[in-house]
Amino acid sequence: MAPSYDKTIATAASLAASLMLVRSLASELLPSEVRDALSAALNSLRSRMTWQHTIVIEETEGWSGNRVYGAVKAYLATRINANINMQRLRVSSIEEDAKKMVVSMEAGEEMVDLYEGVEFRWFLVTREVKGDPNNGGGGAREIRSYEVRFHKRQKEKALKEYLPFIVATAKAIKDQERSLSIYMNEYGDEWSPIDLQHPSTFDTLAMDQKQKQSIVDDLDRFIKRKDYYRRIGKAWKRGYLLYGPPGTGKSSLIAAIANHLRFNIYDLELTGVDSNSDLRRLLVGMTNRSILVVEDIDCTIELKQREEDDKEHAKSNSTEKKKAEDKVTLSGLLNFIDGLWSTSGEERVIIFTTNYKERLDPALLRPGRMDMHIHMGYCTTEAFRILANNYHSIDYHVTYPEIEALIEEVTVTPAEVAEVLMRNDNTDVALHDLVELLKLKKKDATKIETESKQAEEKKDANEIKTQSMQVDEKKIVDEIKTESVQVEKKDDKKVVVKCEFTENGSG
Repeated sequence: MAPSYDKTIATAASLAASLMLVRSLASELLPSEVRDALSAALNSLRSRMTWQHTIVIEETEGWSGNRVYGAVKAYLATRINANINMQRLRVSSIEEDAKKMVVSMEAGEEMVDLYEGVEFRWFLVTREVKGDPNNGGGGAREIRSYEVRFHKRQKEKALKEYLPFIVATAKAIKDQERSLSIYMNEYGDEWSPIDLQHPSTFDTLAMDQKQKQSIVDDLDRFIKRKDYYRRIGKAWKRGYLLYGPPGTGKSSLIAAIANHLRFNIYDLELTGVDSNSDLRRLLVGMTNRSILVVEDIDCTIELKQREEDDKEHAKSNSTEKKKAEDKVTLSGLLNFIDGLWSTSGEERVIIFTTNYKERLDPALLRPGRMDMHIHMGYCTTEAFRILANNYHSIDYHVTYPEIEALIEEVTVTPAEVAEVLMRNDNTDVALHDLVELLKLKKKDATKIETESKQAEEKKDANEIKTQSMQVDEKKIVDEIKTESVQVEKKDDKKVVVKCEFTENGSG
């Protein structure tokens, strides 16, 4: 059986060599039209004889770059470690400090990739193309292309599944690695960007794990539901309200959300916006896959309710109406959040923050505007352990029981805990300082509670005394009212003196 197989291989190789020889002779002796026809026939014959198909992906298409080529390059860079037999690698970096290096294939190397059990063999091919002197391109230029070879039975899988999978994977890699920006509205209706390099992540966020996981799950579900939002006829957006005391990590949570989604942040300062029209231009100018943030919305600007706006417009003259229209109103903001202008972009997250949720207009809080309300509370024992691990890389310390017991008794913000932990690189000293802070807070809280209790007791005693005096005065007045005072004069004539009293008891 083996000799027959070897003979078949030898015959095929001999025939292929003969075809190449014929093709070489034909290119020299035959006219171009005949050569083209013969080349097509030979290619057709060769394709019938071979089991292998090849897809060529060139670096450029005309004058434009080929995005599939870039996607293949990014994808194959993640498969380098799985191909230990590669002898030559290409390493490059666009960073000034060269900390981030990109490892890729070198020309002439082969890489094997398995996709759902099917083997795909990749090659990086380079060739030189001479420029056209008539078009000013006298020199030669290098053309790069990736070639992927696979069994011809897998052609449909390669085109409809494998290559789209590579493009989607490369897009996810790009989104994860792209640098983020934070935009500010400093110049009227224009955004001004700077790099966002905030290191906060959900792993380092000082928040209870259950609450963190619920936020992550909600975000992940949101970004996967493009078709769902389109099917139900709603704008692809999600609103979050972060509320709680200062220093509880609202800004850190926003940065963690941006880093998790790889979304840019648009930090909207409403006091810098003159009118609803300027606000509309700013919001329409946001890109897709972005986060709109309005911090301290309860005190950033006085947003009037729509009913009050309507009453004022009805009473005012045309000049006053014109001035009112130039103001930023609640109606203008809500129109972008869930009105007609809410569909001007896709895959957007809207975040409002406040220290006092009860001060906000109910129109801002309903689902569809602020879909998820997240309470940012004081530091818990779980949040403390996260902070201790962040700043000192420890999981446990002998002071933990005392610290956690004190945290259960006093109110302390994560920012206050973090500040103490940052003061000293010595873990023992830092945690001792934290114990002292918590003890001081407990002492102050006890003192305040005692003073408050004493003041309440004094107030109750004063109220009881006042009520008692009022009862005694009323009793005396009632007795006097019911008596008539008779005074007998010396001549035995009786004079009746009638006492009349006003409502306050005076006679």
